[in-house]
Amino acid sequence: MRDLRAIAFDAYGTLFDVLSVTALCDELFPGHGHALAQLWRTKQLQYSLLGSMMHRYKDFWQITGDGLGYAANALNLTLTAGARQQLMDAYLHLSAFPDARPGLDALKKRGLPLAILSNGEPHMLQAVVASAGLSGLIDEIVSVDEVKVFKPDPRAYQLLGQKLRLATDQIAFVSSNSWDIHGAGAAGLYTVWIQRHTGEPQDELGFPAQRIVGSLTELEAIIGQGSG
Repeated sequence: MRDLRAIAFDAYGTLFDVLSVTALCDELFPGHGHALAQLWRTKQLQYSLLGSMMHRYKDFWQITGDGLGYAANALNLTLTAGARQQLMDAYLHLSAFPDARPGLDALKKRGLPLAILSNGEPHMLQAVVASAGLSGLIDEIVSVDEVKVFKPDPRAYQLLGQKLRLATDQIAFVSSNSWDIHGAGAAGLYTVWIQRHTGEPQDELGFPAQRIVGSLTELEAIIGQGSG
């Protein structure tokens, strides 16, 4: 890690808790909140992968809406226009994980540029970063919308190097999504997996994380070792 020049983070599931919409889901559909939030997220990811494979790109905002529609239909829930708007708006105000601000703040003091690389559409990312009060800690927000293909396609990760004007092996990529770590590793990034659930195994895709931590607040110590 001695040649590290920047750190990039996945957004959804790493910095921001996608399941923080569960409370609103349950308020709108009592007794179905957990199932709706979980299925919504599952279809959101699935549709991004399938869209890339089909070469039929829709931005992440549209995919998020499509996933919500499917989840409501699958659970036999009547999704009114008002409820749909409330739930979609909630994605612009997701809660940051408790370790996000202290972890980013400690890294910021190290002087390395901090970036986000996400499947999220640019407006979505700007909104959620601002809502969580993290704007002052993030130097660059990079959306795959610029290349019109989703992670884990190598072009998505290569975009990060282009935007930061660095070689991919000079960038550490941090994600709590194991499949994302494998994609970043295959593209040549130094990878750090946030294992948020103890005992959760890594995916078997050939490019496991080079470092594993349990929290974003542990990253500063890793950087300290690499620059010592």
